[in-house]
Amino acid sequence: MSIGKTIFALALAWLLPSSALGAEAGTALKATEIKATPYRDARPAGSLAKGDKVEILRRQGGWYQIKTTKSSGWVRMLAIRRGAARKRSIDTDKIVGLASGRAGTGKVVATTGIRGLNEEELKKAKYNEAELKKVESFTTKEVALQKFAAEGKLVARKVDYLPNPD
Repeated sequence: MSIGKTIFALALAWLLPSSALGAEAGTALKATEIKATPYRDARPAGSLAKGDKVEILRRQGGWYQIKTTKSSGWVRMLAIRRGAARKRSIDTDKIVGLASGRAGTGKVVATTGIRGLNEEELKKAKYNEAELKKVESFTTKEVALQKFAAEGKLVARKVDYLPNPD
């Protein structure tokens, strides 16, 4: 194989999604509907119960393509824990609801994906004054904000709250 073909093959392998390397195990964090395509309004393709084992085939945006013993399709990432199931001492339903914007009215207009710290990492967390000062250094003074707004010809506008959806 020529050097050019070798470099091309390596670059292609690096760019391919990790799903090409093999599926990953996962567990349903909550009961949820499996969708035929990775869209909220897609037709249903099955359902998952909390604790169901899944095989994660690939990721697309905020969705996992999964396969179970009964069906396959797409579910929101926040509904699945990657890896083997673990016994939890916290209520994951409340965390998932909070992280996804689904706590409250149920009329979601935006969601946020949260991945990162696990329970053990949170227990080991320590106060770091230097990091806190670093974060605080990113704040901007009112004068600088007004200057920025003026340069961009931005103007303040009053926006009324939406009516209460009683």
